[in-house]
Amino acid sequence: MGIFKENPFGHILFLKKWLIRVLGLLTHSRYKQFNSLEIEGSDVIRSLPERNVLFVSNHQTYFADVVAMFHVFNASLSGRVDNIKNVGYLWQPKLNIYYVAAAETMKESLLTKIFAYAGSISVERTWRSDGKDVNRQVKMSDISNIGTALKDGWVITFPQGTTTPWKPLRKGTAHIIKKYKPIVVPVVIDGFRRSFDKKGLRVKKKGILQSMVIKEPLDIDYDNESFESIIEKLEYAIEQHPSFLKVIPQKELLAYEKENELRRYRNRKKF
Repeated sequence: MGIFKENPFGHILFLKKWLIRVLGLLTHSRYKQFNSLEIEGSDVIRSLPERNVLFVSNHQTYFADVVAMFHVFNASLSGRVDNIKNVGYLWQPKLNIYYVAAAETMKESLLTKIFAYAGSISVERTWRSDGKDVNRQVKMSDISNIGTALKDGWVITFPQGTTTPWKPLRKGTAHIIKKYKPIVVPVVIDGFRRSFDKKGLRVKKKGILQSMVIKEPLDIDYDNESFESIIEKLEYAIEQHPSFLKVIPQKELLAYEKENELRRYRNRKKF
């Protein structure tokens, strides 16, 4: 036991702790020096129980979003008030934080495999694979693994399943909420798409104001509320409901459309 103690997924906690420490030190400047991360809601983090908490967030990059959350959550738990100053909070990180990620993404390289060991719950996408649209059944083992992670600690999920804004939320998130009855905490992020590349590994632009707002847990009637009602509640909470499009500046919408068109062109060339 001792130094070789494992979590429910067979990951050695001593190794996971050092991975989080090292990755945290290497990435801290991306949110504190090259760019500026504005945080709201660290008091919410400190009020949460040790287990069965589901963070639901919009998504802007593959990795920069969730790395920032590891920083913010650990800083908040160590007493920081809406800031990530002084990386001493990395010395004793919370080791039962997990995040849901596409299996194919987490197998791409040695670096993504290291990220996976630090806390990912890899799931098979049911709607897209290798850049192509697919339609396949949800793997029950994926749902079960998310349940195992919730039983052990906190889980971060991005229910849109894409970094493209205002896309519909996947109903699987509502199924997980009704099945495991977690405390559901909405998180709204911004600025990551402008400051990082799509994968969130490379700083694309410096001096960007990033933001992360951690909201109060949602009031959900797990037994009687419909899947559709839960999904709509999540869409409003993470500010991705279609109604939000009415207040988005036209210039920003055109930029997103241009970015998406360029991505589709690259995918066509690839295949």
